[in-house]
Amino acid sequence: MPGDKRIDIEKLQGYNCFACGTANPIGLNLQFYRLGNAVCSDITLNKNYEGWQNMAHGGIISTLLDEVMSWAIVYFRRTFFVTRKMDMKYVRPVLIGIPLTVKGRVLDSSKGSKIEASGEIRDHEGRLFVKSTGQFVEVPRESLSSVPERLKKDMLSLFGRLG
Repeated sequence: MPGDKRIDIEKLQGYNCFACGTANPIGLNLQFYRLGNAVCSDITLNKNYEGWQNMAHGGIISTLLDEVMSWAIVYFRRTFFVTRKMDMKYVRPVLIGIPLTVKGRVLDSSKGSKIEASGEIRDHEGRLFVKSTGQFVEVPRESLSSVPERLKKDMLSLFGRLG
């Protein structure tokens, strides 16, 4: 929306997540910012993320959307969760080498532990390339047995620092 102020979002340092981790040498290292009721990330994909020639791989596209919807939940809900389901519609091919904005929003979180979100990818002219919806499930911290305690503590600390 015009007039919305961009607010950069802090993320954890030193973790290996392919999409947002700072310690993954082949990862995307996405940076996020809030714009109104959405969380966004800007990226230009290069040949390393190609599927068909000159087009971004669909798995990379789904990763971008899953991650931005997830960060919308992190920012607006400040809770632990997992992705349950994603639906995507490719509107036009996502070409390699063009600046993109990936945007995620929390749609409905009134259904107990279920959280719904939406995502989209547009170019800098506003053309829609891909849109998605996702279902996420809130998970109590104690149920995340495979997640190291240090990461859980770091996430709780991050929740407390977010705008």
